[in-house]
Order: sequence, then C-alpha cells, then structure tokens
Amino acid sequence: MARKPPSHRPRANKGKMSGSKTEGRKRSRVTSKPEQDDATRLLHTKVKTASGRKISSKLWLERQLNDPYVRKAKEKGYRSRAAFKLEELDDKFGLLKPGSLVVDLGCAPGGWVQIAMKRGADRVVGIDILPVDPVAGADLIEFDFMDDSAPRRIKALLGAAPDIVVSDLAANTTGHRQTDHLKTVSLVEAAAEFAMETLRPGGHFVTKVFQGGAEKVLLDRLKRNFQKVQHAKPESSRKGSPEVYLVAMNLQSREP
Repeated sequence: MARKPPSHRPRANKGKMSGSKTEGRKRSRVTSKPEQDDATRLLHTKVKTASGRKISSKLWLERQLNDPYVRKAKEKGYRSRAAFKLEELDDKFGLLKPGSLVVDLGCAPGGWVQIAMKRGADRVVGIDILPVDPVAGADLIEFDFMDDSAPRRIKALLGAAPDIVVSDLAANTTGHRQTDHLKTVSLVEAAAEFAMETLRPGGHFVTKVFQGGAEKVLLDRLKRNFQKVQHAKPESSRKGSPEVYLVAMNLQSREP
C-alpha cells in the first residue's frame, strides 16, 4: 500500500517544543565570543598584483595587512609589531626594571626602545645601521654595530655599566643558507661578547637567534657566565619564522 504523504497542516500546539526546535517564533542565533573573535580573522584583505610588483612583495604586503599584531602596534602607537616580542619576554622573565640602563642593538625602527622606556628604563642607548626617529629618553646612533669602533662609541654614551643588553640584530639574507647562517652567528657572537664585557654583575642579555638556537660553543659560554640561560619564542613571533630568543639572566662571571 502506498504511504500517504506527510501532512503540512499547522499543529494545534503552536509555540511548544517539537523535538529540539520550537515552533512559532524563531530563535535568534547568538554568536559566541570565540566566533566573534574569529570574525576579524575571516576578514582577509587581498592585494592585487600591480604592474611591476613582484609576487613576493604582494604576499608580504598582504601578510602585513592581515597581521593582527601589525594592527595592534598601530593602535598602541608602537613603531613595529616586534615591540610585542619584548613585552612578552619581559612579562615572562622580568627583565626590565624601573631605572634600568638599557642597550638596544639593532634598534630600528625603535619598537623595543619604546617598550623599554614604557616599562621604566631610565635611559636607552640604541644602535642601528638604519636611521631611527628620536625617542624621548634614548640616545640613538646610526652606525654599523659590526664596525670595530661601534662598542667604543656605545660605551662613551653609556657612562655606566648597563643593566640589560637586548639584540634584535638580523643579517640581510643572500638566499644561500650556509652563508646566511654564518652571518647570523657572527652577529649573535658579537652581541654576546659586548654584553659580557659591559654588563653590570647580575645583568641580563637577550638576543635573537635562528635555526635551532645559538651555536653550542656560545651557548656553553653563556651558561658558564650567567645563572640562567634558555630559549623562548614569543606568541607574537610569526609561526613560520625560525627565529627564537635566547635569554641569559644574572651575569655571574666573565670567563672566555
């Protein structure tokens, strides 16, 4: 026997529960907080390929436009998204103290200088091969840190042993992995040498490293001279980036 098609007549008990849904007035859907937060991520801005613009430039610009830390940096008046990296490292390790004397190696465009001053530093001495706009309370040098005379110039401005040396130095890449690695290692070693030579006892050193961290020889030397040494990757560091930060705390000695 053929089945009768279902009846579409309205039920008498309109407004009561039927299964998991109410009949009558429709329920409004309330967006949960995680979905609201995700909504901003879904608004992805795409960049059209302009005449003469390389694909790599297009992808970089698109990444910048959609980076939440770039937006947050603009909202807070920070000069770069990298400012959040120092904020996170300071939150975790308690590196910046009120009245600190800070050295910032590779300070352009000035985001780390801003954070150091915001968190109570008395003064910052920064150096970069690129020009940096002035920051109140900071002495900024446009000079190559790898020049032999650079350490002397920084010390002349310091006037006393610094409490912390931070380094966000990065070498310009050539595309040749081994060459780029050696250039990065040279920067890290030079920054570490300067820190161990100039820091006050109990001072701290923070440097950016790549490809699995610092070289073993340097890492062993830092462990001999600092009370605590460890690697950390801030949340604000891009997920695909090989960069991590090496944090050496409480200088105890200056052994070679």
